[in-house]
Amino acid sequence: MIADIKKNVELKMNKSLEALKADYGKVRTGRAHTGILDHVTVDYYGSPTLISQVANVTLIDARTIGVQPWEKKMISLVEKAIRDADLGLNPSTNGDIIRVPMPMLSEERRRDLIKVVRTETENAKIAVRNIRRDANEQLKKLLKDKEVGEDEERRAQDDVQKLTDRFVIEIDKALQVKEAELMAV
Repeated sequence: MIADIKKNVELKMNKSLEALKADYGKVRTGRAHTGILDHVTVDYYGSPTLISQVANVTLIDARTIGVQPWEKKMISLVEKAIRDADLGLNPSTNGDIIRVPMPMLSEERRRDLIKVVRTETENAKIAVRNIRRDANEQLKKLLKDKEVGEDEERRAQDDVQKLTDRFVIEIDKALQVKEAELMAV
C-alpha cells in the first residue's frame, strides 16, 4: 500500500515537472523553434486541428519558421490561425510557404516573460505540494484504519517529503535555465 502511494506520488510530481517544461516551451525566446506552434489550431473542414496535422512545420533559419500546408486552400486559414493565436507573431505568405519571422525581444518584454515563467514555476511548486498533501492524507487514513503502524506511516511521510524536496529543486533548476535563456541576447 505504502509503496503504491510513493510510486503514485513520484509519477504525479514527474507529470507536474513535465507540464512545467511544456509551459516553458510556449514562452518564446528570440530564437525560432517549431514548438511555438504546437498548440495552434486551425479550422480544418469544421473541426479544430493542430497545425502540425495539416502542414509541414520547419525552421527556415534561426529566426524564421516555415509552415507549408499540404492543401493549397489551407494557406490563408493557417496564416490566420497563427496571427490569431496571440503569440505576437506576424506570418506572411510567400507562394505556398508561410514564413513566420520571430521578432527581437526588448528588455522590457524579456522581464515580462520572466514574470510569466516565475508564475508558472510557482504553480508547479503548488501542484507538487498538493500532491504531497494528498499522499500524507492517504497515509494518515491507512494509519487510522490500522493498516500500517505509526513508524511505517512516519517513514513514508518522510519519503514523500524527500520526493517533494527533490522535485522543488528540479523545478528551481528548470527556472534558472529558462531565465538564463530569456535574458540571453
